[in-house]
Amino acid sequence: MENPETLFSFWKELNPSQAAFLGQNLRTEVFSAGKLIHRSDGECRGVMAVVSGALRVYCVSEEGREVTLYRVEAGEVCILSASCLMDSIVFDVLIEAVEETEVCLIPSQALHKVELENPLVELYIYKNATEKFSEVLWTIQQVLFMKIDQRIALALHDERLRQKSDVLSITHEDLAKQIGSVREVVSKTLKYMEEEGVVRLGRGKIEVLDRGF
Repeated sequence: MENPETLFSFWKELNPSQAAFLGQNLRTEVFSAGKLIHRSDGECRGVMAVVSGALRVYCVSEEGREVTLYRVEAGEVCILSASCLMDSIVFDVLIEAVEETEVCLIPSQALHKVELENPLVELYIYKNATEKFSEVLWTIQQVLFMKIDQRIALALHDERLRQKSDVLSITHEDLAKQIGSVREVVSKTLKYMEEEGVVRLGRGKIEVLDRGF
């Protein structure tokens, strides 16, 4: 198991008994790609540090349209999987594994016990949640105020940085979920972008030809 001190920055603020208690309750879980691991009306798992893979935090409209709010990459911590610890924050989200993902999990009950004893742990939880909400607001701004081609361009740019390649392994459906649109609209826009020489489309792949678009 990974050293919890490197995964959870609040660990250094724990006294020996608190660190020992959380260490006894710490566990590793592995989720398969596409596995739904949290929903607001379900089990409150706890705080998860991603060891490998990635998590996607998203919401779903009444029409069934998904909007990706943000991703939690390896080395980052997912707080909203322990939303039951934040009484003043009500946020209806779902969390799924983007790929096979290993996490280091502190169960909610154990963390809550230490949180009551150590206010710095509670501060960490709320600070992390607040930082993520800034990403959520940025996503909402994109959905409300940006044209579809601009949102696709930003999403492809982010994928290029994430995958470190101009040939991106991503489907039109996945891209639609990421930007909060529908596959048909994304496919039509990508086709136009291909005609303009900006991208080249393939099966399950999108190649970026013009990095300056």
